[in-house]
Amino acid sequence: MISTFISDGKVDEKTARLNLLILFLAHATVGAQMGLYFVISGLAGQWLSENKCFSTLPITMIIIGSMISAPILARVTEKFNRKISFFLGILGALFGCFICIIGLLYQSFLILLIGSFFHGLYMAAQAFYRFAAVDTISDTYKAHAISFVMIGGLFAAIIGPQTAKYTVYYFSEIPFAGSYLAAIIMNIFGALLFLFFKTPKKTVVTIQNNYSGIKFSLLKDNKILTAIICALIAYALMNLVMTSTPLAVIGCGYTSSDAANIVTAHALSMYLPSFFTGFLISKYGVKTVMSSGVFLFIAAGAFGFLSQELGHFYADLIFLGVGWNFLFIGATFLLTSSSKEEDKNFIQGINDFCVFGTVAIASLASGFILNCSGTSPSIGWGLVNLTMLPFISFAAILIWLLRISPPKT
Repeated sequence: MISTFISDGKVDEKTARLNLLILFLAHATVGAQMGLYFVISGLAGQWLSENKCFSTLPITMIIIGSMISAPILARVTEKFNRKISFFLGILGALFGCFICIIGLLYQSFLILLIGSFFHGLYMAAQAFYRFAAVDTISDTYKAHAISFVMIGGLFAAIIGPQTAKYTVYYFSEIPFAGSYLAAIIMNIFGALLFLFFKTPKKTVVTIQNNYSGIKFSLLKDNKILTAIICALIAYALMNLVMTSTPLAVIGCGYTSSDAANIVTAHALSMYLPSFFTGFLISKYGVKTVMSSGVFLFIAAGAFGFLSQELGHFYADLIFLGVGWNFLFIGATFLLTSSSKEEDKNFIQGINDFCVFGTVAIASLASGFILNCSGTSPSIGWGLVNLTMLPFISFAAILIWLLRISPPKT
């Protein structure tokens, strides 16, 4: 027998709208860090590491930090509230930026990795923005609320990579330091935003029986399990390709500006569909939208595998972004709509632990496939894209099984 805190969801409509606006703005500004990190982390790792196969390890460390932080932040949210979790994420990002700058000053790959690990706390907190969007929204508008917050990523898609583009060599003697300073400013702005965030009151509820047994039995639910697996496949495959994109673009003879522009196009394609993803889910159903995401992933892999022309890089990353949007937002909606109020924090923590754990493996594998396959970067890039096929096929099978399974009575 244990006591837990359950949100009663009672906030006035004005406060609910304010919260959505804050989450939208936070995703647009604080969330811009991820695009910045994906541009500079691999390049900084390549500059500092002796073995180029470990160039993407800083990105992997961010994701490992996220994997470890996700269930911890979920527990903090359950015990206290979302606001505390969001501030912890910003604190981790600030701490990580300062450590990374020290690593660049001393040209220490190890210190850069430690700083990157602390960025994982920020990444885990940011991932909960989409869940916070539905805390005080009626079931009818949940998909729209998730989409609205994710639209903030559209602005982050421009701010992050373009900030990296203009700050990466701002201090010519210390490459990448200017980008981490820019990230510090983003986090300070985010901290000011969350001062105005309001959380629903919580009441204490006593739950009988074994807590862990009850909670983990939820993973036997077909919808919840499919949502988690599809979310981790979507995020892992997107990360697999995007992590190695700057290295592949430069390795194929293009410039760092080309790499930043391609990452910007990719990030835009990740979030631009959010204007209508919620509508599509409401009109055609979440399974149809997720299936569309699967087909777009396959199209992206085909473009990347067939050619390394600049136009194909753009097509690959754009199709990848839209596919991620449909599959990941669809999985998020499926998860939230299949979870009870008293179970949501536990399920969300497990979901993001699984997602970031898989993404960590994908980001590290990306560098190895690209650089250590015994081939040129152009051939390695084709292999990176080909690697997506078995995993996205598995997601397709899961969605198909969900479509044909009879509804519960």
